[in-house]
Formats: sequence, C-alpha cells, structure tokens
Amino acid sequence: MRETPAELEELQRLLDASLSRSTTHLRSIVAERTTTAERLTRILTGMCVLTLSTVTAKGEPRVSAVDGHFLHGKWHFGTARTAAKARHLAARPAASAAHLRGEELGVFTHGTVEILNPRGGEPAADWPYLLAYFKDTYGEDAFDWDGEVVFYRLHPHWMAVYAPDDGKLTAG
Repeated sequence: MRETPAELEELQRLLDASLSRSTTHLRSIVAERTTTAERLTRILTGMCVLTLSTVTAKGEPRVSAVDGHFLHGKWHFGTARTAAKARHLAARPAASAAHLRGEELGVFTHGTVEILNPRGGEPAADWPYLLAYFKDTYGEDAFDWDGEVVFYRLHPHWMAVYAPDDGKLTAG
C-alpha cells in the first residue's frame, strides 16, 4: 500500500459520493457488497488488467486493455505513443476503466486522464518516482521510456467497487 492517510481519505470520500449519487439499481447491487478505500488499496496491488474505454473523433466508443497500476488512489497505465487510444486521449481526455476478477471483484472508474510524460513537454512532478516504479515492474530496458510509451494517470470523478467478499481478495 503506497497511499498516504490523506489519499485514503480522499479515495473513501470518492467511493462514498459515487455510490450515493448512483442509480437505485446500482446501489441495490453494490451497497452491501463493496469495500473500503484502505482494503481496496490492499487488493489492487501490482499490475491489474484494465478494460479502458475511449472515444473517437466521431463520438464512437472504443474499448481496449491496458496494464493498470493503482497507485496513490488512482489508476496509472501506459500505451504506445502510436496507439489509437493515445490519439483519442490526447484529443478527448475523458476515459472509463474497469478491472474485473470474475464475480469476485469489479472496480469501475470514470474520469479524466493526465499525460505523465508528454513528448516535448514538462513531465508530471512525480514522474521520476513513477518511472522508477514502472522500470522496476517491467525492467529497465523494456521500452524506450522517453519515445516509445506514454503513461497516464486517470483522475476519477466517479468510482464504484463490487466486492461481495473482500476477505477472499486480501489477507490485510
């Protein structure tokens, strides 16, 4: 768990607010089958496959998969700079992501992405920390880290978690 107490509080407020403004239908499914921010950060460790949804210039939805990393209460992911999703996110930074583990876990997020390592631009302030994390995860020589890949942080404005038995998902 990498989150600070303030980040955990912010995540818990987001989870609570998201559920409170969700539809009756969603609340009937999730309300008694969710988890806390602290437990969620213990569940979402390492690489988690995300289903990522972006939008084309014509307003058509597109879905693909990315390696997701839940760090400091937010999803982080990368892709090739030449990928269609990179073009979509550069023009329209709204995105949705879902991480599913069978019927045991569903984490659903809507938000706006921030480019962490823009080509020719100023990287995010925490990019050196994140780059070290990604290099540790994938290997120092896995990519041309400056030119080949672009990384994003998804700033959520809505997040819901379905975890009917979160005790099965973590020992913490």
